[in-house]
Amino acid sequence: MAKKKPKVQKVYLLSGGTGRTASQVIESALAQFANPEVEVVRRLQVRSARAAVKTVKDAAKTNAVLLHTLVSPEIREAVVEAATREHVRTFDILGPALTLLEDSLQTPPQRQPGLSHELRKERYDRIDAVDFTLAHDDGCLMRDLDQADVVLVGVSRVSKSVTCFYLAYRGIRAANVPIVGLNDPPEELVKLDPAKVFGLTMNARRLTSLREARAETFGAPQDSYVDQHEIARELGHTSAMIAKYGWNCIDVSYRSVEEVAHDILKRVGK
Repeated sequence: MAKKKPKVQKVYLLSGGTGRTASQVIESALAQFANPEVEVVRRLQVRSARAAVKTVKDAAKTNAVLLHTLVSPEIREAVVEAATREHVRTFDILGPALTLLEDSLQTPPQRQPGLSHELRKERYDRIDAVDFTLAHDDGCLMRDLDQADVVLVGVSRVSKSVTCFYLAYRGIRAANVPIVGLNDPPEELVKLDPAKVFGLTMNARRLTSLREARAETFGAPQDSYVDQHEIARELGHTSAMIAKYGWNCIDVSYRSVEEVAHDILKRVGK
């Protein structure tokens, strides 16, 4: 006699946001069972009592169970009432935790769906920005320079890279392009919206001292690298380029990386 195939158990996940929390809970729970015959039905972005009650009724039709992460008191109450009426077994994933923390912290929760997703999104945006900045440091991958939120340009030792990484930590996809000698800027840079290009400049004496310190530490390059007259020519060429293409200009002579980065963030509205 053929073995009777087990009936598939439906599990409804009801969420006012992305449903990621509920999904993680049910996946962790199901992992404790050997090959469970379960069909998971996700109802996400549920923002009204009517939509939530409809999900309860749908669950009742197949004797499903329902897990939810609803934070709106009105919608949660509607679900409880409908579940009692329709004889649907439910589990409130966030409710007990919210109540416990509210009593402990002596402050009410915000009760806004999707807040945990926003926190994770900020973290993922920072990771993406850092990856982008690493790949687009010092003029690399010019072909997709237009994907940057901001692009820093300037001669050697004006803190382009370190400023980019500070911006990346704030979730800004930052790239930097060096201005070498008296050469013209690359075509990919000229094509960009000038509002997102920032030319970093510095007075010649300050830049000379920074380059001399680098030369002492890592070995002296060609003489022109630390020659104040040549440095002044480089800076003059960069200033003329910034003016010609309408780029933002920031003098970083005696400003910290944090100050420069915050100035850029302010100008781009972040």
